[in-house]
Amino acid sequence: MPDMQNTSALLANTSPESFARKNSTIDAKRALKTVFGYDEFRTSQANIIDNVLHGQNTLAIMPTGGGKSLCYQIPAIVLNKLTVVISPLISLMQDQVRQLRELDVNAAFLNSTLSAQAYQDNIEDIQNGKCKLLFLAPETALQSSIIQVLQSANVACIAIDEAHCISEWGHEFRPEYRQLNTFIEQLPDVVVIALTATATPRVRNDIKSQLGIGEQSEFIASFDRPNLFIEVAPKESAYIQTKAYIDKHPDQSGIIYCQSRAGVDELYERLKRDGYSVLPYHAGLSSQARSQHQEEFVCDDVNIIVATVAFGMGINKPDVRFVVHFDLPKNIESYYQQIGRAGRDGIDANCLLLFSYGDTGKIRYFIDQMVNEQEKRLANIHLGHMLALVETEDCRRLPLLKYFGESDISERCEKCDNCVGDKKEKSDLTVPAQKFLSCVHRTKQIFGASHIIDVLRGSNAEKVLSNQHNLLSTYNIGKELSKKQWMTLSRQLIQKGLLRQDDKFGSLKLTQQAVDVLKGNAPFFAILQHDFSTQAKSSTSKNASMVKGDQQLVQILKHTRKQIADNAKLPPYAIFPDRSLEEMAYYLPHSELSMLKIHGVGQGKLAKYGERFTQLIIDYCDANELSEKENSRPASSAKANVSGGEAKQATAAALSQKSIDIATQFDQGLSISDLSTKHKVKDNTIYTHLYKCALNKHKVADVERLKSVLALEDAVINEALIAFGEHGHERLKPIFDALQERISYEALHLLRILFLQNKLN
Repeated sequence: MPDMQNTSALLANTSPESFARKNSTIDAKRALKTVFGYDEFRTSQANIIDNVLHGQNTLAIMPTGGGKSLCYQIPAIVLNKLTVVISPLISLMQDQVRQLRELDVNAAFLNSTLSAQAYQDNIEDIQNGKCKLLFLAPETALQSSIIQVLQSANVACIAIDEAHCISEWGHEFRPEYRQLNTFIEQLPDVVVIALTATATPRVRNDIKSQLGIGEQSEFIASFDRPNLFIEVAPKESAYIQTKAYIDKHPDQSGIIYCQSRAGVDELYERLKRDGYSVLPYHAGLSSQARSQHQEEFVCDDVNIIVATVAFGMGINKPDVRFVVHFDLPKNIESYYQQIGRAGRDGIDANCLLLFSYGDTGKIRYFIDQMVNEQEKRLANIHLGHMLALVETEDCRRLPLLKYFGESDISERCEKCDNCVGDKKEKSDLTVPAQKFLSCVHRTKQIFGASHIIDVLRGSNAEKVLSNQHNLLSTYNIGKELSKKQWMTLSRQLIQKGLLRQDDKFGSLKLTQQAVDVLKGNAPFFAILQHDFSTQAKSSTSKNASMVKGDQQLVQILKHTRKQIADNAKLPPYAIFPDRSLEEMAYYLPHSELSMLKIHGVGQGKLAKYGERFTQLIIDYCDANELSEKENSRPASSAKANVSGGEAKQATAAALSQKSIDIATQFDQGLSISDLSTKHKVKDNTIYTHLYKCALNKHKVADVERLKSVLALEDAVINEALIAFGEHGHERLKPIFDALQERISYEALHLLRILFLQNKLN
């Protein structure tokens, strides 16, 4: 395992106990830049981390792809003690551990995939204090043997990922999560952080109650993912529509969700037959096949995964550019979680849902098979919310974000089909709305939509007759609409705030807005027949913080990234995410200091890959007469907080030992050709190392040594040095031209070093 000592040394020399008292914010931000290569925290991250560092049990509600993992990874680094992470899936643990190890953070997991020796090695690392982040499934955490090991370790924090699984009101309730209180009680004086992306207000309250989290320690970031373009289209020729959507994203990663295994297999076979890079994923495949298909997708060996809902929770692939729902999801939580797998790098991504009312029949069939009446009611309520999102004629983010309890929502997002498409004509539905609302009132506001519709349409169902609702004035006054139309209207009334639906029983309650409509003081306009306009445009706007680099260079960098990743058996994004490569290809960093200014490049990544990628960029620039662009971003938070002698030390630290060795060997008499042979690199690479040393004020060679290698007259050397003073040292082509091509590039490389040594020393 990588040694945590190097990572810790990059932070301030402050005792762990004092972090939480005085320096938590400074040190957290320093770790953010130095270890992860990020400049700023995302919304709520800083406050959440600060709360954890101050020893407060914390609930973090953040969108999928919103940076939840940093909220426990940063405290683990700052406190330099053990953080135990409860995670539901083996693949999720493996993915996080390998990414952390790439950052030189000592992380491990304990599960059945490990050999007996590897398992024991991890146990010893925990006992010896080497491991800083330990990932466990809830079932593993509850084992007495594991608890005994942790009781003897220095555990500072317990992080519970996918915390909605704790709540019986959550869509993925797991009894093992409910028992985590027992685990926590065995480890006194630890701080607990619970994290989830899909928690309604009721679920959040349940989590807080279970884990003893105060109201002041609940942090809710917006559930909005503004880089996702959301679109719903009628399911007419589903396969043709899907193919057309894939063709809009050539050579990009995408996920297509189907409701059934058979649907996955059929769609996969057709796409494969038509030449697409695609694999299937569902529970009917062997665990080995599922693991292999997921790995191929994550490692960019295949572009598209066709899957059931069984896929996706265990991956953190940041560059998924599109998600297609071939069938209707059963609830908003599932839909939100699945579209959340797109665009996790912050770059624009597209989400398409193909909708047919026939899909609702399939979902209702499965709901009807449920034995527990309470579960059945909840499933129907969840389906109703999903249909409200599909049917809305307003911004699609309104029902989506309101479902998760957000109230401060813009009326237009400009990132969904309804906002950018042609405006749809609404109908005056005031009279049907008044009928529905009146029936809710007359039935005492204790029944759900289905019963209200039965009354309005004059049903002789036992429930209607036994409650004597056939005697009400609203009985049989709603024949003008079909049951499906009335159900659509009921969802519109809920969505627009005229009705509230009880989370437990599904009963409908009137709001003040409903009273205004009932009294004729306000009209009600909506769309009853939905055509789901297919005129919507996909997202084309670029993320404001995302720069677009030279695409030819991007492809060169991606090719190298893939080679490194394959050799290391890692996904490419674990080396560098796409955003990092785009920035490299835009700013064209020529030095390690410049490379540290690139998003996602921290000290660990710089040490492993900085030199190779920098050289690729320099070679490309030389071949295409390009020069480095100024990047105003600071190279590291650590350097931003030091001055004087410390600043010099920080700059020197950015210079690799290899560059220093090459400069020393050159000064001792080895020629450029000798050095190229010795280090098995091109001559240009040797010149680059010497240039880095000169930039970092590290002596390359005595003036007499440089002049002897140059073998030029003093007058020619002075003329060249004057040209460097006039045109700058960043590019050699302007100097070459200014000197009328009389001095070779090989000589100019050394003259530049002589110029820098005269100027900087």
